[in-house]
Amino acid sequence: MNREQIVKLVNDAEENLVNEFKNIDSLEDFYSDKVLKAFQDNKVSEGSFTSTTGYGYSDLGRETLENVYKSLFNSEDAIVRNQFVSGSHALSVTLFALLRPGDKLLSISGLPYDTLHEVIGINDNPSSLKSFGVSYDQIDLVNDDFNDEAIKEYLFLNKVKVIEIQRSKGYSTRKSISIDKIERIIKLIKSIDFNIIVMIDNCYCEFCEYKNPIEVGADIIVGSLIKNLGGGIAPNGAYVVGKHDLIELVGERLTLPGEGREVGPTLGVNRSLFQGLFLAPSVVASSLKTAVLTSYVLNKLGYKVSPGYDEYRCDIVQNIEFGNSDDLIHYVQGIQAGSPIDSNALPLPWDMPGYKDQVIMAAGCFTQGSSIELSCDGPIRPPFIAYQQGGLTYRYGKLGLIKAIEYLKK
Repeated sequence: MNREQIVKLVNDAEENLVNEFKNIDSLEDFYSDKVLKAFQDNKVSEGSFTSTTGYGYSDLGRETLENVYKSLFNSEDAIVRNQFVSGSHALSVTLFALLRPGDKLLSISGLPYDTLHEVIGINDNPSSLKSFGVSYDQIDLVNDDFNDEAIKEYLFLNKVKVIEIQRSKGYSTRKSISIDKIERIIKLIKSIDFNIIVMIDNCYCEFCEYKNPIEVGADIIVGSLIKNLGGGIAPNGAYVVGKHDLIELVGERLTLPGEGREVGPTLGVNRSLFQGLFLAPSVVASSLKTAVLTSYVLNKLGYKVSPGYDEYRCDIVQNIEFGNSDDLIHYVQGIQAGSPIDSNALPLPWDMPGYKDQVIMAAGCFTQGSSIELSCDGPIRPPFIAYQQGGLTYRYGKLGLIKAIEYLKK
C-alpha cells in the first residue's frame, strides 16, 4: 500500500465522518463558552501571569487559576500546581492525603493503572500505602460496567474509607467509564454509606462529555495538565478538585502540614497554565477527531478497534488491537516518524519504570510525556494493543495517522 493509496483511504474516511465531527464541534462550543466564562467571572488579568520564587507566598496568579478551576468544575475547591510531576503523582498524593493506617481503599473499576501498583502496594514497595497499614481490595467491572450487586454486598460487610474509580481504560481492553455510569454508582455508594470518599481518576476524560464527576456527586477528582486541560501548552503539573476539606488535606500532603497550599512557587508557569486551559476545548476536540478518524481507518484495514468510530466516547484514548508485536511496534514507530519532535528517533520496547512488561512509546512532543499531543504506546504483551491519544490540531493528527499506516504497511 503506497502513500497515495493511504491518503485516499484517509480522505474518503473523512467524508463518512461528518456527523461524528459535528457532534465533537458542539462539545467544543460548549466547553469554549464554559472556559471563557470561568476566566471572565474570576477576572483573569495580565497580573495573573506574575510569578513567585522561593516559598511562593501570596501568589495571586496561582490563586486565580485555582478559582478558575473551581468555577469550571463547579467544585468547592481546587489545587492546581506545577509541583505535581504527573497525574500519577497527584493520584499518589491524594491517596496518601485521604487514607490513614487501618483504613481501606477499594477500587471498583478493577486493577488500577500500572504506575499505581507500587503506590498502593499491589507490587511490594517499602513506601506504599500497604507499608503504612492501609489495606486494599478491588471489584472488577462486568461487561464494562460496575458490578452493583458485588459493590453493595461488599460495602455492607466492610468499612471502606475511599473508593477509587479510574475512568480511562489504562492498559486494559475494557471500555472507559461514562459519566452516566459514574452518577449511578455514586448514588448507590452514598445510599449505603454517605461518608465514603469517592475519588475519581479523571485523566484523559476532561471535556469529552457534557458533565464532570463533581457534578454527579464525586467528592474529589484528579487529572494531569500534560493531558487534556494543559492544552499542549502547560509544561507539567496536575490538578485536584473537590470538597474543601479534602483539598486542604491534599495541599498539606503535597507540601507540609501547617503550610499546605500557602506555599508552592509558580516559577513563571502561570501564563502557560492559563493559556493551556484556554486552548483545551479546541485541542481536546482535535484529539477526539483524530481518534475517530483512526478508529474508522484502522477498522477498514482489518484491525479490531475500541471505541468504534461511531461509538460513544468519554476519553481521548483509541485502542488498536494488532494481535502481534511486529505490527504494534511498526505502527508506534510510524507515529513517532509523523511527529514534529524527534521524528528521526526509532522507538523500541524497553523496561520502563513502573511497568511490569516492556513498553514501546512514541511521543515526539514539545513537552516530554505529553499525551494530549499525538502519542501512542503499548505494552509488549497479548493481544498487542496500541493506545493512541492526542493531537494538538486535527490536521497534524491526520498526517501522523498517514505516516503510521505507511510504517505499518511498508
